[in-house]
Amino acid sequence: MMKYCLNVSCASRRGIVSAISAFLADHGCNILDSAQFDDTNTGKFFMRVGFASELDATLATLIAEFGAVAEPLDLDWSFHDETTKMKAVIMVSRFGHCLNDLLYRWRIGALPIDIVAVISNHTDYQKVVVNHDIPFHHIKVTPENKPQAEARIMEVVEDVDADLVVLARYMQILSDSMCQKMSGRIINIHHSFLPSFKGANPYKQAFERGVKLIGATAHYVTADLDEGPIIEQDIVRVTHAQNSTDYVSLGRDVEAQVLARAIHAHANRRVFLNGNKTVVFPPSPGAYSSDRMG
Repeated sequence: MMKYCLNVSCASRRGIVSAISAFLADHGCNILDSAQFDDTNTGKFFMRVGFASELDATLATLIAEFGAVAEPLDLDWSFHDETTKMKAVIMVSRFGHCLNDLLYRWRIGALPIDIVAVISNHTDYQKVVVNHDIPFHHIKVTPENKPQAEARIMEVVEDVDADLVVLARYMQILSDSMCQKMSGRIINIHHSFLPSFKGANPYKQAFERGVKLIGATAHYVTADLDEGPIIEQDIVRVTHAQNSTDYVSLGRDVEAQVLARAIHAHANRRVFLNGNKTVVFPPSPGAYSSDRMG
């Protein structure tokens, strides 16, 4: 049986779930899991349905015939083959903990992505990446060549037909044009739980402020630095006895976990943009299973 998912967003109204369920049943599809959310503040409705085709209905057939259901309800919709992995480009600078964590998860099949390239403005992790048989692109960035460097980055992204760009502690600010062109397809890990701690050293700011919780935030990249729609967050408790370098060390683990969970949610089509926020549905049964353990 082929496994697919259907994502739907639209203005809230009666009959949406009924129409979708009837369409899938009529085409010999069995719903395996379903999640929905009705935002009473915005008047928008969101739904993700995972299902199996028991009578060999193809993705092309479903797409061709669903329009008759979607048009009267004014649905924004998309079907996806759940066996097809999303192509991702990872970008990194000189902090490698997130990159190494993603490479491990990718190697054991714990992330539903295919890492097709790694881009860095330094060469620190070139050998690590190449040893994983992944193309490594060193694109140096300076104040003088920034537009040319970003154009080269976009060439790599387009050449490998990437669906997603992951900033795994890539310490360069992307231009407004790139953020707009890749809207909803660039995920960044912000090394702070609170968006108010911005910039290159939020752990130092958190230490000086005397916070008791630190953490990390994964979000979509927008032109506003560290202000994009939040996908995932987590925290770790700290005390007065720890210094700013302790904060950094504790934060590394949280950053890696938060980024991986955000990528997992995005690649499984569980994230819906809702203005400057997101709707993130829970994972389907078996979504975290990996090909092997080591």
